[in-house]
Amino acid sequence: MTDLSDLSPVWAWRRGAGAGAWPALPLLAALALWTYAIVHTDVSHLDDFGLVSALHPTFWAGLVVLTGGFWFTVRDPRRRQGWSLAYVVGLLLMERATQALVYPTPLYAWAWKHDAVVDHLLTHGGLLTEAELGDMSVYDQWPGFFAAQAALVRLLGVDNTAMYMAWWPLVSSLMLLLPLLLIYRTFTTDRRLIWTSVWLFYVANWVGQDYFSPQSVAFALHVGVLAVVLRRYGGSRGRRGRQRPAVWTVLLTVLVTAIVVSHQLTPGMLVVSLVALCLARRYRDWVPAVTTVVIFLAWCLTAALPFLSAAMPDMISSIGDVGANVETGYEATPTGTGALATSWAARLLSGSVLLLAALGVLRQPVLRYRALPLLLIAAAPLPMFVASSYGSEMIFRVLMFMLPGAAFFAGAALLPKVRTLAADLAAQEAAGRRGGAPAPRRRSVLPDLRWGVWAPLLALLAGTLAFVPAYSGKDRINYFPPEEVALVRQLFDQAPQGSLVVAANRNYPLAYDSYWSVDHYWFLDDGRTHVERILRSPAATLARDMSAVEAPARAYLLLTQGQVANSEMDGQLAGAQLERISRSVAASPRFRLVAENSAGTLYVLEPEGSEGSEGSGGSGEPVDPAEPEEPGEAGR
Repeated sequence: MTDLSDLSPVWAWRRGAGAGAWPALPLLAALALWTYAIVHTDVSHLDDFGLVSALHPTFWAGLVVLTGGFWFTVRDPRRRQGWSLAYVVGLLLMERATQALVYPTPLYAWAWKHDAVVDHLLTHGGLLTEAELGDMSVYDQWPGFFAAQAALVRLLGVDNTAMYMAWWPLVSSLMLLLPLLLIYRTFTTDRRLIWTSVWLFYVANWVGQDYFSPQSVAFALHVGVLAVVLRRYGGSRGRRGRQRPAVWTVLLTVLVTAIVVSHQLTPGMLVVSLVALCLARRYRDWVPAVTTVVIFLAWCLTAALPFLSAAMPDMISSIGDVGANVETGYEATPTGTGALATSWAARLLSGSVLLLAALGVLRQPVLRYRALPLLLIAAAPLPMFVASSYGSEMIFRVLMFMLPGAAFFAGAALLPKVRTLAADLAAQEAAGRRGGAPAPRRRSVLPDLRWGVWAPLLALLAGTLAFVPAYSGKDRINYFPPEEVALVRQLFDQAPQGSLVVAANRNYPLAYDSYWSVDHYWFLDDGRTHVERILRSPAATLARDMSAVEAPARAYLLLTQGQVANSEMDGQLAGAQLERISRSVAASPRFRLVAENSAGTLYVLEPEGSEGSEGSGGSGEPVDPAEPEEPGEAGR
């Protein structure tokens, strides 16, 4: 075969350029397949598998091509790191931007709730007390995220955050990229390990806390603090005995303050992570941990004291109750084939990454010592199981906060012997003593076909594909069509101040709109006894629960497809039971139909004594005389 040195300079350049540019081919092919899938995906009739069954098949083909291209690119030492970055960005586009492109409205009832909180700050121009807002005052006691979003709305000149919050998962995921790279580069220069760990972090982060929420920003800041501590607070205080520059302490203080004023849980997770780092001799610097504790306590004992005073008894009672703290609760029990499949996909994905992390610790002995801080960071959130249930979400949050460390060791499990930063320095010194580095071996342009290459690729591909059902499998619950948004918006446009909105649950858009002037009651939040009473006599019981509202305020009953999906898939009530409630209300003279479309119906309670409201409790249904007329939460 002709050696490259025998070729003309022009031909040698062309051959080298062609070999260097081949990673662009699978990347562009994957993005082209993804674009085609976006155009041809129909989300108008989602089933229990959510977006998974609605996606065009070319989406899955594109994801396979993208993962394969990434794997063979990242393993090739001749490829610039820019190609690995391009593939990771492509992954984020395919897995975090797809929903924003195929759905005409933002996802997640919680995102709409946070939009309402920002609207409250814009409307009132300041914070309100618990006496004025009730339970929603908790957001005014941790206002950092919402105040920043209110300023952003003003800066961009948009009407509300709903104009851009559909893109927030992509934005918050990109925010994590730089601190992750800084953390991993602290312990290795092996770019295979760095980028494989980043890839695994993103595909394992299915928990869904990247949506428009304080947690998304607080988590990015949390990882940023860890990056600062690992890179600037390790080892000695300075190469020449000098004190560490104060700029890093100032930056650390700013980041920690932003976390503390924005989110309740993240400061606690940060404290346990920083304390865990102090167990490593290299990072035995208590300044970051003490700084975080002081700022956290200062906020808790001042601005957040009203909420903590009321919640403290429940928080104390949950300490040590690990069984209850890891349960998902009554309202989060997957029901139906789609919900169960989604739940198992998420569990298997998380379990597989944690098993890979354990395998990485065993396979790469050098990392157990050189990257011990990352192992401590991965284990640090586990004690939080003992502390609280966090609204039946603690198990998901612990998994998320374990990922920066766990993904690193999981990436190591998929690679042959990896290099650490200390090993690279030693190799450079040895090469210098020998008078130069050995010449690199010539590698083939074709992909390596050994089993040691394909087995890790299959594992990486399985995790990448499993992310989609784990992340988007419940989109039947999380997606609200434009008709549902319009129906709810019509409700709040006409509801007088002091009105009451009754619904089965809070899974609908704008559920907290005008929460400072309109009350809300979700009857499935009541005890089972009262829910069963509603099922036996729907219209009569609901009318009784809603009758305390005084004119000019009105009492509305809202039933939408989002509520039905949430009730069915999370094991609350079956669709037939909710349909029976709807038929009972429609037949009752106490309720008047206000609006209706393909996504739901809206009723208003007629005043007592109006035409057709007499007899049978004013509902058109017999009421059991032996049944005590205990009102629901709305009637108390």
